Amino acid sequence: MNRLDVTEKIISTKVAKGLTWAGVAKKVGQSKEWTTALCLGQMTATPEQAKVVGKIFGLTAEEQKWLQVVPYKGSLPTPVPTDPLIYRWYEIVSVYGTTIKELIHEEFGDGIMSAIDFSMDIERQADPKGDRVNVVLSGKFLPYKQY
Repeated sequence: MNRLDVTEKIISTKVAKGLTWAGVAKKVGQSKEWTTALCLGQMTATPEQAKVVGKIFGLTAEEQKWLQVVPYKGSLPTPVPTDPLIYRWYEIVSVYGTTIKELIHEEFGDGIMSAIDFSMDIERQADPKGDRVNVVLSGKFLPYKQY
């Protein structure tokens, strides 16, 4: 057994029970974005969170322990993503990455936006021309230090 096996069980159970990530997140007590990342193998659960997820998805004690192991981050199977939705994110970074970098550096200086001290919010935005996906990414600015 490994973390991928647990992830696959979670996804299978989610489908079989007709669960939503938002509903799971409410029970876990975290955002839907973070909880989904946890269930997909990209975050580390506390023992309490693992127990709640375990109850929801019928996980054994051993499977719950896998939720508490620090995962190998990064879940894309290929260097250039082939899933159309994920590819569009790759395209956004390819087209606008230098612009984002330039504007962050102009505003904050030489540094990076943290993906550790980070939050994300994804919401549906009604629009008469077709609903829009509103994504807000918020990461702490970490300046490079001089030494």
